[in-house]
Amino acid sequence: MEIFQLVLFAVVFFSMVILMFFRKIPALLALPVMAFFIPLIAGVSIGDTIQLVIGEGATKLSRAYTVAIFGSMLSILLQQTGIARNFIKIGAELAGDNTWAIAVLMMSMIALLFSTLGGLGAVIMVGTIILPIMSSIGIGALTTTGIFLFGFSIGGILNVGNWVVYIDVLGMNINQVRPFALTMFGVAFLVALLYITVQLHRDGTKINFIKIGLRVLILIIVISAIFLGFNQLDDNIRSTISGIFKQAGTGIKYALAIGLGGIVILTFIHKLFKHKKEKDNIYWTAYLTPILPLVLILVFNMGFIAAFICGLLFGFLATYHKGSLNQFIQSIFKGGSVVMPAVVMFFGIGMLLNAIMGPGGDWAASHPEGWPVLNILRPLFEQIVPTSAWQYIFLFALAAPLALYRGPLNIWGMGYGVAAVFVASGLPAGAVMGMLITVGQIQGISDPTNTHNVWLANEMDQNVQKILQNTLPYSWLLAIIGLVFSAIWFM
Repeated sequence: MEIFQLVLFAVVFFSMVILMFFRKIPALLALPVMAFFIPLIAGVSIGDTIQLVIGEGATKLSRAYTVAIFGSMLSILLQQTGIARNFIKIGAELAGDNTWAIAVLMMSMIALLFSTLGGLGAVIMVGTIILPIMSSIGIGALTTTGIFLFGFSIGGILNVGNWVVYIDVLGMNINQVRPFALTMFGVAFLVALLYITVQLHRDGTKINFIKIGLRVLILIIVISAIFLGFNQLDDNIRSTISGIFKQAGTGIKYALAIGLGGIVILTFIHKLFKHKKEKDNIYWTAYLTPILPLVLILVFNMGFIAAFICGLLFGFLATYHKGSLNQFIQSIFKGGSVVMPAVVMFFGIGMLLNAIMGPGGDWAASHPEGWPVLNILRPLFEQIVPTSAWQYIFLFALAAPLALYRGPLNIWGMGYGVAAVFVASGLPAGAVMGMLITVGQIQGISDPTNTHNVWLANEMDQNVQKILQNTLPYSWLLAIIGLVFSAIWFM
């Protein structure tokens, strides 16, 4: 019976994947279809499927799509007031004319930010600032989206919050996770440079390959020296350095708070005594509107929604003119309508998560036997544990795309459950961690069901399936190289 159910799972899953890949059905319809049929195949009643999977799944990502709505409101306000248009001009003037260097710089900034940030709210805020700058210097919309996704995923490799999950789930320690994560960061950065170079060449940008090769070589030497040197430091020295930066950070935080308060007061005084009725007359403090929420989130740990509201109010004040209130209200309404396709996608993603992982909460507490879908899938993976380095590389390189579409190697689907099964079946915990980090790059960069992919596609007017086709060869290459390092390290 279970074999028959597994076959039906595969039929439903791959049918929807093929239909989405060839654009015969949009993901926002395919995800609810999978979410509906998978539990039924596992034996869940139609009543529980509708209530626990479809009903509760639709609100599972409510925080994510609420943040998306507020972020979209701020984005529309920046466009309506002229802040975005003028900000792009300033960014283009400051950036210069070396498109490749600018693309690498933007990708590096994104990676740096997302080594500490996480979540859709941060993606929206950083994207609001960086996407227009890259677009303004002639980088194509698809390439711009890919650069952002590579930076986002590379930053996630060094996000210590992600390391904690591997430590807790797999029973590892920080000294086991850190060296491999740093190695993967270097590999991912080099693959990202390859992506940028090839894509800019395809977009028509003239590339001086000799200069780029020298720059890449210098980057490799510098990054390797920094990481190797830091790893060789004594733990006490590392702790001392961290303490110094923590104390400095506290002082910077107070200085920023005073500075932001002064800017708000300055803006209010300017608008009070030097009121301008012209819509396009933008005072310099208005250019801080897209940056303000990011500072509040990054430095002051403010919640995403609260930070966006502060940005909206500051943008309204900084650009105040006759008719501003109507413009502000229109931005709120239009922001909600523009982001609605992404919100509908979030409904389907939440449904699929509940279909695979189960509803959790009170249901999980009252059903110790577990969710039927997971119970059927778990024995399958116990039969495919690799026993050698070559088997490990071949198996997971071939299976790497199963991280897409909330598949069994997707950490936001069944990934951590599969990881626990592999560890229990005898695969070293380090090898499981390496697999999750490397294969996770396919999910982080290319998966059309990612909330950040959905938002970026919506923002840049691109199809999520087209983004998948564009980035998958590079993210798959990254996964294979990472698996080789993981096999050498842990198998």
